[in-house]
Amino acid sequence: MPIESCLRCLDTADRRISTNAGAKAVVRSFAYSALALTVAGLVCMAPAKAAPPNILIVLADDMGYGDLGCTGSKLLKTDRIDELARSGVLCKQAYVASSVCSPSRAGLITGRDPRRFGYQGNLNMAGPNYATRLDLLGLPPGEHTLGDHLGAAGYSTALIGKWHLGTGDGFHPQQRGFQYFCGMLGGGHSYFPKPENNKLERNGVPLKDFPSPYLTDFFTDEALEWIGGQESANDDKPWFLFLSYNAPHGPLQATEKDLEACSHIKDKKRRIYAAMMLALDRGVGRVLDQLDAFGERDNTLVCFFSDNGGATGNASWNGELSGAKGTLREGGVRIPMIWSWPARIPNTQVHEGVVSSLDLLPTFMAAAGGTPLPLGPPRAHEDKNNRKRSVTLYGEYDGKDLLPQLTVNSGPLRRTLFWRLQGQTAILDGPDKLITLSHRAPQVFRPAEDAGEQEDRFASDPTRADELFQLLGKWEASLATVPLWGSSPYWESQSAKQYDNYPPRQEPE
Repeated sequence: MPIESCLRCLDTADRRISTNAGAKAVVRSFAYSALALTVAGLVCMAPAKAAPPNILIVLADDMGYGDLGCTGSKLLKTDRIDELARSGVLCKQAYVASSVCSPSRAGLITGRDPRRFGYQGNLNMAGPNYATRLDLLGLPPGEHTLGDHLGAAGYSTALIGKWHLGTGDGFHPQQRGFQYFCGMLGGGHSYFPKPENNKLERNGVPLKDFPSPYLTDFFTDEALEWIGGQESANDDKPWFLFLSYNAPHGPLQATEKDLEACSHIKDKKRRIYAAMMLALDRGVGRVLDQLDAFGERDNTLVCFFSDNGGATGNASWNGELSGAKGTLREGGVRIPMIWSWPARIPNTQVHEGVVSSLDLLPTFMAAAGGTPLPLGPPRAHEDKNNRKRSVTLYGEYDGKDLLPQLTVNSGPLRRTLFWRLQGQTAILDGPDKLITLSHRAPQVFRPAEDAGEQEDRFASDPTRADELFQLLGKWEASLATVPLWGSSPYWESQSAKQYDNYPPRQEPE
């Protein structure tokens, strides 16, 4: 090595001229100068530390598992999302934290199972309608969001689109780690907003002007403008954008141009749904094209998925899965998830192992070179002993860093995931999934080999069923709080009805 050579030369010179102090000083001066230049040269040649990536979440809303070309659709046009899948990894057994919108989003944005902080169901109407404390009706203050974590790591942060995590004081996105927000605070919206009648805002200011009249295109416009602003700032600061589309959630509304492009689909509702998916796909493509134009695509970590499975009323298709939104069958909680980061993640991969939306936090922080913020103290309504016990059993956060699996194919991890919603509880532990129900006997399935959940293993393997019951009971007993709000028992009856009435089916035409 050059440094070792310089040190040996210096030692030799010391010995040879040890009797001549003046000559010794001159030689040592030259030797140290050479050593300094050598070290400086090596530092210059050393590879610079890689810049942290930009991070982009693209979230669909109520999208069916089978409604992408890469997951089986022969009729829907999703060329750009399929291209995104080819640029990285398609995870075929990915799960979200709930099968309805709001608690699913609470899980992905905190990296914590939402039941741990009382977020079990969709937000209700509050006030005189339900016995709910208004100050608790949203993502509990003190629960850190991805915006908080990445903001602390030096990122610019923005959320564009659907929030659905509370509308009162303390719940606004700009109070929860997002420096910029444009969208709606609630769960749904007309796709043709009127200047005088809409629920959209930009940084707290109601919107009256829409350059694109169709909401999906408008959210894409906003994303492009915000990304452009980050790039023009020329400060090398990485950014995090949560592009939270409400498509293809109802109401079923599409532009005439997109409907015409989907005229090959016979069923009217399915045609509208396909047109809404086309607009979503177009938005993804426009964002990727802008990243290419700025030279940022290679070092942008993109994650695309849906907040839950396809809904019963929007003409979606859950492919080979049974069940739908609102149930804990695979069609409610299992979604396709795409990860793309050209600088780090090899392309054209399919990952068969279990992953979760709870994994976003540790994966993003690993990519950013940071660590998650520590949990805040227990809140007044939480049982402190259970809070401590829960952290001991399951850790502060519930996800896993996926980068080893995505970048070097280190192999799938054994996972244990939990759910509870509308009269149902479920656990996935390794290959086995137990679902307990309000209206019928429990069932046990093996989703990796039986995605349609057609073979009930409860009676044939009672020992394993009992093990799953024990794990599920241990988790429920560890929760720090009861659900912070309830909703109409109607939804429990709907979940029971949908559980049995949505077996796997062929793609609607």
